Amino acid sequence: MKMIFKIARTELRNLFYSPVAWFLTIAFMVQCGVYYTSALYPVAKWQEVLLQNTPTFKDFGVAMTAGIFLAPDGIFMNVLQNLYLFVPLLTMGLISREINSGTIKLLYSSPVKIREIVLGKYLAVMIYNLLLVGVVGVFIVTGIINIHHADYGWLLSALLGFYLLVCAYTAVGLFMSSLTTYQIVSAIGSFIIIFILSRIGTLWQKYDLVRDLTYFLSLSGRTTKMLKGLITTKDLIYFILIVYMFVGFTLIKLKAGRESKPWYVKTGRYMLIAISVLVLGYFSSRPGYIGYWDTTANNNNTLHVNTQQVIKEMKDGPLEVTLYCNLFGGGVGRGLPENRNDYLWNLWEPYLRFKPDIKFNYVYYYDVPDSDSTLYITWGRKSYQEIAAKMCEGYEIKPSLFKPGAEVRKLIDLSPENYRMVMQLQYKGKTTFLRTFDDATFWPEEPQVGAAFKRLLQPVMPKELFLTGNLERDIYKKGEREYNYHSLSKDNRYSLINIGFDADTIAETQEIPEDVTTLVIADPKTALSEATMLHLKRYIDKGGNMFILGEPGKQQVLNPLLAQLGVKMMDGTLIELSKDEMPHMVKPYLTIQSLDLSGEPLLQLLKEGMKKGEDSLPLLMPGVAGLEWTNDSGYTVQPLLQTGFNRAWLKAGTLVTDSVPPVFNPADGDSKIPRYTTAVSLSRKLAQKEQRIIISADADFMSNLRQGGGFLSRTFYSWLDDGKFPIYTPRPKPQDTLLNIGTTGAGILKIVYVWVLPGLVLLLGTVLLIRRKRK
Repeated sequence: MKMIFKIARTELRNLFYSPVAWFLTIAFMVQCGVYYTSALYPVAKWQEVLLQNTPTFKDFGVAMTAGIFLAPDGIFMNVLQNLYLFVPLLTMGLISREINSGTIKLLYSSPVKIREIVLGKYLAVMIYNLLLVGVVGVFIVTGIINIHHADYGWLLSALLGFYLLVCAYTAVGLFMSSLTTYQIVSAIGSFIIIFILSRIGTLWQKYDLVRDLTYFLSLSGRTTKMLKGLITTKDLIYFILIVYMFVGFTLIKLKAGRESKPWYVKTGRYMLIAISVLVLGYFSSRPGYIGYWDTTANNNNTLHVNTQQVIKEMKDGPLEVTLYCNLFGGGVGRGLPENRNDYLWNLWEPYLRFKPDIKFNYVYYYDVPDSDSTLYITWGRKSYQEIAAKMCEGYEIKPSLFKPGAEVRKLIDLSPENYRMVMQLQYKGKTTFLRTFDDATFWPEEPQVGAAFKRLLQPVMPKELFLTGNLERDIYKKGEREYNYHSLSKDNRYSLINIGFDADTIAETQEIPEDVTTLVIADPKTALSEATMLHLKRYIDKGGNMFILGEPGKQQVLNPLLAQLGVKMMDGTLIELSKDEMPHMVKPYLTIQSLDLSGEPLLQLLKEGMKKGEDSLPLLMPGVAGLEWTNDSGYTVQPLLQTGFNRAWLKAGTLVTDSVPPVFNPADGDSKIPRYTTAVSLSRKLAQKEQRIIISADADFMSNLRQGGGFLSRTFYSWLDDGKFPIYTPRPKPQDTLLNIGTTGAGILKIVYVWVLPGLVLLLGTVLLIRRKRK
């Protein structure tokens, strides 16, 4: 060990007695200073402007640590992207200089072992790498001072990733330096090897035999998780193995210069190291053998505790996931074999962390609905087999991979899924579908995955029944006024069936089942029959939950039912005049009571904001009446949506929306009060449960045209289900949302880190080199 340290000390002296190390250090410092201050200064400027001119400004609401250090234009992303330009220049002379000058022969003839030479030189480079880490560390310390409650765990994880990556690069450079006497050739060789290792993860991904091996060897993305604050043993072992492999290759190369061995012996040594790296790497990256450490303050890289709890319930049995990928269906590119590792590690790794016994299967096929002839016509009336062959030619995959649809139909009926890419989950004999979606995310997220897991665990799911028979909104139709999008739409990730509910219809003539979670009455157009009213009365008396939605102009249809609950839809239509909208487009605000209905992240943000005196959120209701109620019905009534103070009035009679704005006229029966309530919640305690009812004086806000009501409809359904579904996964608000520095301080830092500090290092290096030359 003493000899290794002596060689390392000598190598470090040689590094800093040459201009290369000084040049790289100064260039690195300038690069870090530019990226740090360029990200810091604009934020400090805007914070100063907002604090001086906007009384309601409290903070930016986003993590400043990630914004300044880890954004695409932040210090870490840019330093890591440009790191490969520095390292080959640093390592190109480590051994090639000895070979070129002839000193390698003296080392061979000395009692110094080759192992000590190689390890000493690499130790010197590792120490120099620590200098680069120290440079970045200066900015991290500065960032912790400049950012209020900076997430230092996140920064330290990113710093570890930076150090491991630069050590891997220098190991490559050390080996390339041992192959040639020309330093420039060594530098170019290092560039090439680093490029190959960065791209190898995309090679041969279509083939099962080598897919995992090439994906493991890839340098690309190895620091991604650490930059996000997640340290895994898989990534740590990868960097250790890469360093071991190239340092081992260097030992073999130098050892070959001192002995005469057959070529197959030398080749066997290289192969032994390479195979051992692949074997160790393969097993260290298997689910169940990977350790995780989430260093972020809010555990941003870890499944929410609600999702973890669902997975804990599945501990006693294996889960099987089968991906059905249709060559003719949507999203086929993401399901092909070459993208399988992305599918596994980007979608499923967070779940494999807590349930490593998930088994994955893949079924590739081609099929279309019987009624769809678009593909047949588009491809010149070719047979589906011929079309599949041509598409496989385009994707450069074997047609034999894809089964004809007739074969797959014998095993499973995918017609309800419209033959698009879907996953079937199987657990203890039960199955359910986990869908993909045509949006920017494509893959399901935690609420959808958690809901699918629950379907495998629970005997029944919450059931939402929609009453039919009086021209209500239809959950099977996709017209703009209907209710398909938020209820049964399979391509909407937040529809009821994708977040844990079952949705169906029930005729008004039927007795309402006792196991229904919520009965929905959505804008009936004709009067409810006496038999229907009796069914509803029995259901209400037993404590059944209800969601009732009406429309202005049809108050007489629902008011007889609402009278049993002590609520009434007021006659007329609310008017709210504005320069942009038609007069019946009213924008009531969420009340403080509505913010406690569910775990919707937006509601939690609103709640925090309203506590600070901020305004609530207005929501558009296109045509709405007002609600009034009595307090002697036995229910606790809470207003959920109310119009702005003195902003709306109630228009009696028929409203014409495409003409001149209506005028308030009390003589015509128009009325006005300070606020109108447009939605209320009712609750009462019964013997075994709490009955919950929501009444809305508008049904259009949940129509297909209005995206099914968005977060508000999910909120209402969640409250009616006692908060069991959806499975919300809220994250705590980040604490590092403000800076502790102003524009002046940020400007001074820019001068110091971009000009002064590198200038001082340049002066120190120049003096040292001149003194060395004189000696």
